[in-house]
Formats: sequence, structure tokens, C-alpha cells
Amino acid sequence: MRRSAEQTNDLILDAAYGLFRRQGFLRVSMDQIAERANLAKRTLYQRFRSKDDLIAATLAHASKLALVRLESIKLPTNRDAMIDSLFAQIADWAATPRWSGAGFTRVVVELADLRGHPARGIARQHKTAVEAWYTRRLALAKVSSPRKRAREIILLTEGAMMLMLIHGDRSYAEAAARAAKRLACMS
Repeated sequence: MRRSAEQTNDLILDAAYGLFRRQGFLRVSMDQIAERANLAKRTLYQRFRSKDDLIAATLAHASKLALVRLESIKLPTNRDAMIDSLFAQIADWAATPRWSGAGFTRVVVELADLRGHPARGIARQHKTAVEAWYTRRLALAKVSSPRKRAREIILLTEGAMMLMLIHGDRSYAEAAARAAKRLACMS
């Protein structure tokens, strides 16, 4: 049975995302992606002009999926319980086998010297959307200055994820949650 163009693209994006998450964006080759998707390399290049275009398309696809998942997260409306729940979920996520950090942060680190790379713009859009989500959640919890607190809490989130990755220690999420609760009390 022949696949539609959309099915083929989804197959490629899923294969690329799986490899990128495990090995990093720069270490994965188009040959590996083609093999993982069980497609000819030529098929990849028919749909994506370059690996850079494929990285960007993969991140855009992953962002859509991640934002849908984010919107579906059920959180307590109590401020402190909400913050504890957020950071507990981050710690649980970091404890999964083969966790390799936050993909959108990771790609920007990997592409730090390529300022114009399209994946950096997609990562920026994604992180902006996540920050807006935090702002809405904090506003619902009646935290004063929710936009300002969201920015501070997202900094704690990113830092906790990086340090959990470096040290393999989930207690960084607990420390970040304590700091976030102190920030949420500020006016």
C-alpha cells in the first residue's frame, strides 16, 4: 500500500525526532534518518532540501505536539500546589530512561554558533509559547505580576532541567520549586 505525502512526512519527522532526541541534532546523519524511516535517502531530499530544513520541520512538528500536551496538563489551582506539581512533573520527565534534556534548549545550544539557523527561531517561538502558558497558569492562581513571575519561573525550570541532566539528581527540581514558590509570593 502506498503512503500519502503527509504520511511519508510524518514518518520522516518521527524518525528524525527520535534520533535527534537520542543523539543530538548535529550528530545524526540523513542516512540514519532514511534508514530509521525505512525510506530512500532521495525521498528525504525530495521533501526537505537539507538537513537544516529537516531539523526545523522536526522542531516545528514537535512544538505543536508539545504545546498540545502542555495545554492538557491538569494542575491544581492553588499556587503552591500548582508549582509543586509542575516541578514534580519535570523531575518525573527527567527520570525517564534515556532523557537527554529539553529538546528546544538543546538545539539552541548545539547550534549556538549558527545564529540564523531556522531551528533557533522555532525554539524561540516554542519557548515564548511555553512562557505564555506559564503566565496564564500563574494568573489563574492569582499570582501578582504573572508575566514577570512566569519569566522567573521558566528560568528556574530551564536551570533545574540542565542541572538534573548534568548531575542526574532530581533534587534540583525540588530546589527550583521552593525558589519558585518564594517568587510567586512577591508582588
